[in-house]
Amino acid sequence: MSSLNVSSDGPITVSKDIPATTVPNGDTILLSAGGVVQIVQQLGGSVTVRTEMGTLLRIDGEHVGALGLTVPERKVAIASGRPFSMDLVMEQLDTVYDPEIPISIVALGLIYRAEEVIQADGTRLIEIDLSMTAPGCGMGDILKADAEKVTRAVHGVDDVRVELVFQPPWGMDRISDEAKLELGLF
Repeated sequence: MSSLNVSSDGPITVSKDIPATTVPNGDTILLSAGGVVQIVQQLGGSVTVRTEMGTLLRIDGEHVGALGLTVPERKVAIASGRPFSMDLVMEQLDTVYDPEIPISIVALGLIYRAEEVIQADGTRLIEIDLSMTAPGCGMGDILKADAEKVTRAVHGVDDVRVELVFQPPWGMDRISDEAKLELGLF
């Protein structure tokens, strides 16, 4: 897990209209050209910004050029020719970050289950149960899509099924010790 990637740089003026997702509601909005934002984090292939009104927005990597940035680097667990393993799946899931809490979904304890299922036709399905820090969090579908995308990238994965689950309820006891230390929870 990388350290908190919070920018102390000054404000940035958005150069063109771009889609953004409100955090934590998950609503898609248009961030207008000329708007001023502050970078909060640049992790997992996206950027989280704070607007002048204090709203947090997630900007997908393909749109960060309007902020004068390049696509945030996503650590890649896949090396050409590496045989499939569930460790590779977990390494990839560890590249997906909560946009509000700059910690990976693995370190936050949001992955409740990740299993390999060999189908009758011999194909490999990865089933993942993913939770949220709060049941009403609107980022569920976005993090679900991110988890599916990075898992599909693992060599030998034929299909992925990610389900949002809320039982048992997520609690801070699920956060890894390393993440707790990073968040100042010790």
